Amino acid sequence: MNHEKKKAPGASKAFGALLRFHRERAGVSQEALGRETGYSKSQVAMIERGERRAKGNFVVIADEMTRAQGALLAVAEEVTASGVAAWFEDYLWEEARAAGIHWYENHLIPGLLQTSDYARAVFNSAVPPLEDEEIEAGVAARLNRQELFFRKPQPLVTFVLEQAALTKPLGGEDVLRKNLLRILDMTGLRNVEIQVMPERPKTHAGLSGPFILLETEGRRSQLVYVEGQGGRYFLSEQPDVGDVFARYSALRAQAYTPEESARRIEQVAREL
Repeated sequence: MNHEKKKAPGASKAFGALLRFHRERAGVSQEALGRETGYSKSQVAMIERGERRAKGNFVVIADEMTRAQGALLAVAEEVTASGVAAWFEDYLWEEARAAGIHWYENHLIPGLLQTSDYARAVFNSAVPPLEDEEIEAGVAARLNRQELFFRKPQPLVTFVLEQAALTKPLGGEDVLRKNLLRILDMTGLRNVEIQVMPERPKTHAGLSGPFILLETEGRRSQLVYVEGQGGRYFLSEQPDVGDVFARYSALRAQAYTPEESARRIEQVAREL
């Protein structure tokens, strides 16, 4: 387990807010800042909203243009070190405190169950490609997330996984086999349940795609997190949240039992 110092979620938003403050105080427009840094106005706006990370010499130029006297440089160090996409920080804030996490995945092993080699293979698959330092920071951040299994009070964490998520050999068959063995180890935790969906079900409650359900701290409320090609969002209002929780309940009923699922995962690992 990686025990490097954690960075608080929200660093990208803090940097964006600080950038906007200094830019407006200095009377610098988004267009002018974009011209000097090679960014478009919309890209500068995305950075200020915390939806995009600044790269290259953007921060150095912005600090000089806005006369921030090094403030942007200091906050940008936190953003770079966080190792997660800017738009993912809100989710991580909720995940780290959740009393329950319930995850349906259909195309790859979930981040909370990934080994470092498998996670690295996932990041290496990104299009457009990531820089080496971004990949390594992402791997470290992903492993740090897994500490939540062992925190007190322990969250209840359940997964429903499609067979395809357990057979796609990202990084090679040896990488996949070791990750499957890691998953089997996780099934030994009292607060973790992992189920596998049959390959040829006659009915399927997850045809709309993967999602994550969160029971917030103290189970005071519930959230649904959905991520796709064009964006990502939370659902927090009824009846939407209740509908997705009902969908997950149906998925668990349609899936193999945790015991049978473990046997099937072991069989896949043995055949690699």
